[in-house]
Amino acid sequence: MLAEARWPEDGDGTPPALPGFVHSPYHPLVAAVADRCLTRRYGDAGALPAGNRTAVVLVSAGGDTAGAAHVRGTVAAGGRVGPLFFFQSVPNSVAGHIAARRGLDGPVVCLSPSGDPRAEGEAEADLLRYDGDAAQALLILIELAPDGTSGEATAVLLGEGTRP
Repeated sequence: MLAEARWPEDGDGTPPALPGFVHSPYHPLVAAVADRCLTRRYGDAGALPAGNRTAVVLVSAGGDTAGAAHVRGTVAAGGRVGPLFFFQSVPNSVAGHIAARRGLDGPVVCLSPSGDPRAEGEAEADLLRYDGDAAQALLILIELAPDGTSGEATAVLLGEGTRP
C-alpha cells in the first residue's frame, strides 16, 4: 500500500463541492478521498507525471442513492430532470473526472460488489496491475448513509508489488 485516506477523518465536515455535480454528496466524497490519498503519496493536488499508468477502481454497492432518489422523486412528481443528472448518474463520470484532473492515465473501472467490497476491489486492482494494464491503482470504496445526506469513503493507492 503506497497511501491510504478516509473521509471523514478527524475535523472533516462536508467534502468540498465538485463543479458539474449536483444534489448528492456521493461525487464530492469520492473526489475528496481520492485527492487526499494521492496528496499523501505525491505531496500536492497537481497532476501526476505522464506515463504513470494509474488505474482508478471505484467500488460501491449502492452507488449514488441520493441522486437516484432525487431523479425518482422528480419523475414521479411529473417534473423535469436536469441534464447534469444524466451525466452524473454513471459512476465512471466522477472516476473519469478524478483521472482527468490528476492526470491518471490508466484504465477506469467501476464495480458494484456482490461480496466483500474491498476484497473485490483489490482483486480488480491486482488484475489490472498484473496484466500490465496499470502500474498502480487508486482503489476507492464508498457508500452513502441510508438517508443519502452523508457517507464514508476510503481510498487506497496500490503500487507495483504491493498488497495490503
